[in-house]
Amino acid sequence: MPIPDYEDLMLPFLSVIQDGNIHLLSDIKTKLVSQFGLSSAELSERLPAGGNKFDNKIGWASTHLKKGMLVESVGRGSYRITNRGLETLRACRSGISIQEQLSTYKEFNDFRKSGLHRARGVDDHKHDDRHKLIYSQTPKTPEEVLEDSYRSIRSALADNLLEQVKACSPAFFETLVIDLLVAMGYGGSREDAGQAIGRSGDGGIDGIIKEDKLGLDVIYVQAKRWDTNVGRPIVQAFTGSLEGKRARKGVLITTSRFSPEALDFVDKIEKRIVLIDGEELAQLMIDYNVGVTEVSRYITKRIDYDYFEEG
Repeated sequence: MPIPDYEDLMLPFLSVIQDGNIHLLSDIKTKLVSQFGLSSAELSERLPAGGNKFDNKIGWASTHLKKGMLVESVGRGSYRITNRGLETLRACRSGISIQEQLSTYKEFNDFRKSGLHRARGVDDHKHDDRHKLIYSQTPKTPEEVLEDSYRSIRSALADNLLEQVKACSPAFFETLVIDLLVAMGYGGSREDAGQAIGRSGDGGIDGIIKEDKLGLDVIYVQAKRWDTNVGRPIVQAFTGSLEGKRARKGVLITTSRFSPEALDFVDKIEKRIVLIDGEELAQLMIDYNVGVTEVSRYITKRIDYDYFEEG
């Protein structure tokens, strides 16, 4: 089963520690893993930006319970249920809801406002809008909200970037492809790559570049700003041209898409052919900082528990 949302972990979390004793977070996690029947593959899932997904969910479940005064932290990574937690456990047998239970507690409301409201001085109705974003029908951790926002920004950037690529001149398109390949580590120096790849005269480029800086192998490259899907005949012709170029590997780049038949053809042949469509081209440009510039950067941090170890 998929890893539960942190809201769905709160009631089971309380159930595990309902005896009133002090429980290590590691022991709580072990019992929750067993209760939900999570596999080793699910437990190894990571967030796109890094960090273990299950640990992230458990961390935010415990944080919300603590801010709602349902549990108390007793030493490093240890928790104990409170009287409020016991009352909530008895009253909420089907689950604990942020909107229906935690939001009724002043301490929890102070917590959620402190990050979204007080530090920035926004008014109440703006805070309510942000609260709805973070505490939606399917609760997501703040890290997941950031990931979703990042993916949306990146997707919009890729769309706009591809439009720019399609609108540029053939000469600039040649420069762009060379810059990208060199940024990815192919072609040796930029000067080498520029001499190896030349314009074909029809809005595209082709040539042979070094696979690495030592030139131990070569790659045949062809790139063209096609407007329609690139079908199997074009890919098949490209594959045949590798023989004349004395190359065993090739990269075919288009600003449009490849047909299913073209993709299927490449999977079945012995030669190593990589097909890069417009969407992947834009994503690679973003990854290797070609045609884009950094606007802002956000760094998230966690507590360094080792720092607080008292020997």
